[in-house]
Amino acid sequence: MTKEKGGKIPYAEIGILGGTGLYEIDGIEGLEERAFDTPLGKPSDSYVIGNLEGKKVAFLARHSRGHRILPSEINYRANIYGFKMLGVERIISVNSVGSPKEEIKPRDIVFSDQFYDRTRRKNTFFGEGIAVHISFAHPVCPELSRLLFEIGKDLGVRVHPKGTNICIEGPAFSTKAESGVYRSWGCDVIGMTSVTEARLCREAEICYATMSLVTDYDVWHEEEESVSVELILENMRHNIHNAKGIIKGALARLPADRGEACECSRAIKDCIVTSPELIPQEIKQKLQLIIGEYIS
Repeated sequence: MTKEKGGKIPYAEIGILGGTGLYEIDGIEGLEERAFDTPLGKPSDSYVIGNLEGKKVAFLARHSRGHRILPSEINYRANIYGFKMLGVERIISVNSVGSPKEEIKPRDIVFSDQFYDRTRRKNTFFGEGIAVHISFAHPVCPELSRLLFEIGKDLGVRVHPKGTNICIEGPAFSTKAESGVYRSWGCDVIGMTSVTEARLCREAEICYATMSLVTDYDVWHEEEESVSVELILENMRHNIHNAKGIIKGALARLPADRGEACECSRAIKDCIVTSPELIPQEIKQKLQLIIGEYIS
């Protein structure tokens, strides 16, 4: 087990961010819940923590158990900071998406490696007296995403190794005009959550990869059933089984340490442009787990 900055032993190594019941995976042991507030507010739910494939894993339902929180209402910053407080260094995200492409079919899994952000929400830990400009050209951890894809392929799941995920604000699904525009832009999947999580994970120096579970063809496909909550839930239930298998397989093969090749672990090094003496003390305390190593 690796150590958190400052010598603190982490309570969990891997974070799983997804829906209710995702932690119900064969072989998981010692399940317990931890509910706590963060300096940035309350996370979506309690973190469910257990042991799986020799790793300490923390699960969080991003929309809360029972799916009570809309995408625009999620406290993304608290969710990611809560994982940071637990010592998590890698996060695997599981989310449902629509497909603007014929070849990406419902019940496929896409390991999105690029994003187009159309949201209007708070998507950074910074501001309020501290300016930080991260590199975000490659928004997911390539090593983690590649491993997840390889596991999916080995399990015989219809998987796609990469794709552009256009993230919309929601909660409504796309209009036909919007869906047509996203198709013309070459987007591969349409979701409502991943890009915000990816940005915050990069700022928190946490590796992030997302499994986009395709539930529908959005509204552009004239020959397919129109997108509905019922259709999405039916296809989501089918894909969750595959997602659990991929998670379990990946945990068994993940090395304990990220290693020097992983740039996620030093994502904000040299990116803080505000002079340390000008950063408000309140911000230094609030974001200590993120910026503490880089400011005196």
